[in-house]
Amino acid sequence: MGEIRLLAYHAGQCDPKKCTALRLKRFGLMTFVPRPSSIPRGVVLLTPKAARALSPADAARAERRGLAIVDVSWKRDTFPAVPQAAGRALPYLLAANPVNYGKPFVLSSAEALAAALSIFGRADAARAVLAKFAWGEQFFILNEEPLAAYAAAKDGAGVVAAQSEFI
Repeated sequence: MGEIRLLAYHAGQCDPKKCTALRLKRFGLMTFVPRPSSIPRGVVLLTPKAARALSPADAARAERRGLAIVDVSWKRDTFPAVPQAAGRALPYLLAANPVNYGKPFVLSSAEALAAALSIFGRADAARAVLAKFAWGEQFFILNEEPLAAYAAAKDGAGVVAAQSEFI
């Protein structure tokens, strides 16, 4: 298994002191692109607007093309279109970050990336992402069962079926 390149378009809408994407970039774990259209063609893009659920079946594409996020404020709810990417939605997971602790589906950028890496069966890479945050391990504790169920699914339909156990 090759390393998965992490990418982000950072819209600058959040508090820089709390921004998980900025911290990941500072530690060299993520690369920023200047605009949504700069996200490479075919990349797996985590977005709540996607029609398909992220699943282990997306891991090979992420290895080849990368895994991306659009870092925008949840309060503004404006996720720009990135038609060149393969959009995928994360299944039901609880946030562990201090801003949205315990809220379903409202993950920080770092939590979203770690969740995707976990679903791809890359627990070490997922833990490396969240190791930069005091609350990082709490994310894995809160979501232990769902992440294991999603990682065991074959495809998006399997992830959606597994999700029904946790909602």
